[in-house]
Amino acid sequence: MTSMLTSVLSRAEAEIAVERGADIVDCKDSTRGALGALPLRDVAGIVAAVNGRRPVSTVVELPHDVSHARAAIEAAAATGVEFVKFALPLTPDAQEIIDELAPLAARIRLVAVLFADLDPDFDVLPSLAGAGFHGAMLDTAHKGKGRLLDCMSVGVLGDFVGQCRALGLKAGLAGSLEAPDAPRLLVLRPDVLGFRGALCEAGDRRNTLAPDAVTLIRDLIPREQAPSAPASRGREVDHVFVRDLVMPVEIGAYGFERGHAQRVRFNVDVEVYRVAGPDDMRMAFSYDVIMDAIKIILASGHIELVETIAERLAERVLSHERVHAVGVEVEKLDVVAPGAVGVRIRRERAAPLSAPA
Repeated sequence: MTSMLTSVLSRAEAEIAVERGADIVDCKDSTRGALGALPLRDVAGIVAAVNGRRPVSTVVELPHDVSHARAAIEAAAATGVEFVKFALPLTPDAQEIIDELAPLAARIRLVAVLFADLDPDFDVLPSLAGAGFHGAMLDTAHKGKGRLLDCMSVGVLGDFVGQCRALGLKAGLAGSLEAPDAPRLLVLRPDVLGFRGALCEAGDRRNTLAPDAVTLIRDLIPREQAPSAPASRGREVDHVFVRDLVMPVEIGAYGFERGHAQRVRFNVDVEVYRVAGPDDMRMAFSYDVIMDAIKIILASGHIELVETIAERLAERVLSHERVHAVGVEVEKLDVVAPGAVGVRIRRERAAPLSAPA
């Protein structure tokens, strides 16, 4: 399951986050940039206010001197937080910093933050895993200049999450995320989605948390038990579709089909259980989820069969809790002229769902 991380800058905001269902309370001074640290006395106050009801994380602004950096992380951990986050410097000595912090990772859950808008190097992930870090998170350094999805394609984000998972690192995604981004990124199955601006009054991360905005995001991230989620309207089903989407695809079983892309057309029809609730993102199944699933599959590299694409796409879309069935049609357009060849499949859930929560 994906956890919802909510960044707060006061005890009052922490209380809102807990009451409205955030999974992780994150201490951060949002008025001081992407990873502004709160004074440790404020962090300790938030830890005391949360009182074990949720895990608490905090940000450390890493000093350039490694010995000072270790001391700063030790001091932050002493407040009682469960996770300590810091921006991993994009400098030649990054490996040295990781090695120096490795002894701390044995007793402090360290999370290294990489900035998607500063050309991060994913080759550092094995070093983080080798040093015993708890996780890695992608964020954006320049707030107000674009969301995470403006900086990196969903395929690249999927690669980040996949690499973290393979290495045993928890994977987090953040960066000016908005409500419509939640269902799109859930397809990637990150361990954590982090929010601030979308939870605040007027969508401004410098303002205080708005309880209803926190509830909206909370309801968009499924939990094992979600009593506040919209109720089902019986067994009514809506159809959400993507029609005549043509993409360049590296596909084909023949040798001459390798090394270049062919045009492939996608038609996808998703049967989605209708829910009753507010007229907002909680009611919708976004067509972006379908298109992102296609992009993720195509980002994996050469695929021999259209059947493989269709099956993978159906599997990804069916992973969404509200989806009852999906029809997928994949056509190669450059094999015959005029005309197309391809495959059409329809897949349903293996067993009937109870009324969606």
